Order: sequence, then C-alpha cells, then structure tokens
Amino acid sequence: MAQKKKPQERPPEAEDIPSSWIAEGRVESFRALAKRVASGEELFPPLLLRGHARRAHVRATLREDHASRIEQRSFGARVKFDELSGDFYKFFRGTALLFYRDMVGQDAGMPTVMALGDVHPENFGVMPDRHGAPIFGVNDFDEAVYAPFTWDMKRGATGFWIAAGEIAGMKRKKRRKVIARFVEGYLDAMQSYAERATERNDDYRMDNSPKVIRRLFDEAWEERRTWLWDDYLKPSGRGFGPGDELQPLSGEIATFQKAIDALAKEKGIEPSERAGTLKVKDVCVRHGEGTASLGLPRYYVLIEGPSKNATDDLIIEFKRARRSALDGLTPPSDFKAGGKADRIAHGQAVQLAHGDIFYGAATVWGQSYMTRERAPFRDDIDLDELSGRTWKDYAEVCGAALAQAHALSDELGRIDYDVEPSIVAAASPRPLFVSDIVEFAEEAADRLSTDHAYFREDHALGAFDRIERAYR
Repeated sequence: MAQKKKPQERPPEAEDIPSSWIAEGRVESFRALAKRVASGEELFPPLLLRGHARRAHVRATLREDHASRIEQRSFGARVKFDELSGDFYKFFRGTALLFYRDMVGQDAGMPTVMALGDVHPENFGVMPDRHGAPIFGVNDFDEAVYAPFTWDMKRGATGFWIAAGEIAGMKRKKRRKVIARFVEGYLDAMQSYAERATERNDDYRMDNSPKVIRRLFDEAWEERRTWLWDDYLKPSGRGFGPGDELQPLSGEIATFQKAIDALAKEKGIEPSERAGTLKVKDVCVRHGEGTASLGLPRYYVLIEGPSKNATDDLIIEFKRARRSALDGLTPPSDFKAGGKADRIAHGQAVQLAHGDIFYGAATVWGQSYMTRERAPFRDDIDLDELSGRTWKDYAEVCGAALAQAHALSDELGRIDYDVEPSIVAAASPRPLFVSDIVEFAEEAADRLSTDHAYFREDHALGAFDRIERAYR
C-alpha cells in the first residue's frame, strides 16, 4: 500500500528555539549605556577595550548577533563565518553590531535623520523605481533607523577606507582622498538641498547619471525574458528550476499567495500591465545570498505576468527581518521607525521617494519578512574595476546619493524640523568636519583589523560552533 505523503513542514525559524537555550542578549544593557553616554557620564565603552578583554567582547558580540543561526546549525551561518574569516572587507560588512557598539551613545547633539544604518560602497546600486524603471541610490534598508546623520557618514567612510585598501590596494594617503570626496559629495548635495529643496526629484537615472555610474546602468540592463529563463525558470517556464541556489517550495504557493494579497492591499498595488493579476505561480528558497544576512530565511515568489507566457513574470523576494544593529545604541530620540520589517519598509519609503512599490512588510508563518522586487537590472558596482580616479568619483556620487536619502527625512519621514540647513550648520567648519570623519574611519578600520585577527583565531578554534549560555 502506498504511504500517505507527509505534509510539507515549514522551514525552522529562529523563534522556534526555546528561549531558555539562548543566553539573553545585551540589547537592553546597551540601551541603558547609550542613555548614560549621551548624558555625559564617564563610562568605559567597548571601543576602549584592549587585549583579551577586546577579544572576548568581539567573540560575545558575534555569538549574540548570530545566536539563532548558530543554534539552528545553519549552513548559511557556517558559510558566513568562513567568508568573514577570509576577507576583511566582508568582516566589516557582516559585523555591523560590533561596529555600532563602539559608537554607543555618540553624537547626541547632531541632527537626526532616517539613517540607512549600513552604508558602504556596495550598498548603493541600480534598482527598479515604482514604475519598474532603473534608478541608482541607496539600496539596502535592513538596518534603517532614526539616528544622527554622522552615524551613516562614519560607517560609509570606514567602508570606503577598508574597501579601497582591500580591493584596490590603496595606501593610506590615497584612501584619505577617497573618503574626503565621499564627505564632500554629501555636503555639496546637502547644501544644494538646503538652498533649492529638489531632493524629491533628484534620482540618478539613465539619462542624468555621472559617467562613473552610467556604465553601471548599461552593464546592469538585461531583458527580463533572458534573465528569467537563464537564471530562474525550469524549461517549461511554469516554475523555479532547482539548483544549488534555488530550492523549489511549490507546496507553499497558497501561503505566499495570502502574503502577496495582503501586501497588495497594504501598498495599494492593483493588477496591472506590469503585475498581471498578482497570481503566485511558484515559490522557492534562495540559498547563499547576502553577506550580513547569510543564514537567514529568504524566499523568492514568482508572480505570473500579464502575457502568461513566462516572459514578463515578476519575482518578489521575502527576506526575514530582524532587529536593527543600531537598536538600543543610538542616542535617545523621539523619532521611531517601527519594528522589524515595518521599520525596513518605512526606511525605504522615506529614502527612495520613487522606489520599488513591492518594498514592504509581510507576515509569513507568524514571522516578520521584508519584501521587494528582484529585477533584471538590480545590480551593484564592480569595485575591482574602479581606477584610482574613479574610486574618488564613485565615492562622491555615493555621498550625494546618501545626502538625498537623508534630505527626505523631513519630507517623507518623521523628522519635525528642517534637516538640510541643520546638517550644513552641524558640519561647519567644513574642513574640520571632513578631517574628523577621515580620522574616525582610519581609527575604526585599524581597530576592526585587530578584531578580525581575534575573530579568525577564535573561528579556527571553534568559538562560533556554540552560543553564549547562562549556566546559573
């Protein structure tokens, strides 16, 4: 007699792990520390730790940040730790919590913006706007939160410092010039917005982009049909093709159809020539995507296009949302972005005035997911193709794109004062502000280099095969 087919089990989630197995994180402790540092108390923040005390802090922070993935024995977590061990730039990108705990409570007097939270050279790129046309700008909102504008500037400057050294092999003098251009690009654009208030309409498009990113538009462009059939679809075109990266999950079509319907209602997305009837054709698990998010659940949902012949289908990504790395670390503020996926969706809605209409928040299996469209032309710049001069040009463009995102904080966000003139004033005198950001980046990168050495040693000794536990 044929056995009954077992119902498909949903993939395990972090919250499935009994809380008693995971030592409590230090989020609330750092929240209290942020308030005390911001109030002017003399304390001992982690950036002052040295030697074994610093090594123990790095170990504890990374264990905490990846607790659920370590406890689940997530293959993605093991891959992430291996990649972070072998690449200093990836270590920087994948350890935002470690970076921001060194900044706890800093810059309390600086103007607050809707901050991206994880600025670095590869978190800018080409993506679809609300009409499906390509634009260039900030493109990763996983850590978005209201914070002093300088937090994004410092993270971005450190990212450019490390990337220019690791990828381009630049000496310190040249890297200082790259960072200066990043800051100058930001301040020039912010000054312009303070005078002319054009931030809502200043998207970088194919027709108005500087030369350094115009090439990115050309390289990123691919016909949707070719993109779908080469990378995603099975030969029949009726669903996702299985492979190392894509694992079909066709038994969950009904689950994700409900999520898509709820998203469409929430965002006001109507059936159209672009989105068809919003019918879900297939679902798959996406493996091995991202750096910081490696090991977190991620799904692709295939939406049938208007032609019904698999040439204009849409792919909507569902990525598990979690707490921002900046949560509890920024100076106390009255401005709140929301929780988990709602926070991420709010950040995108503020920072991309004409952004992807599918960027939003959804609940699947009782868990919070952020959503966005995957597009044929969603792409980041190839940093190893940049010359010394174009590194500076690219840094300047990224600074300007970040300024546009920040300038929208009082237009589309919850900031209740005029952001642009406040930032221009706070960054004066300009030469001193530029010097301060460059110096911060250089010191932060040197500290992170030591942290990376500690991490590599600990990883080789099996430190991240287990989580922190409270035994008493």
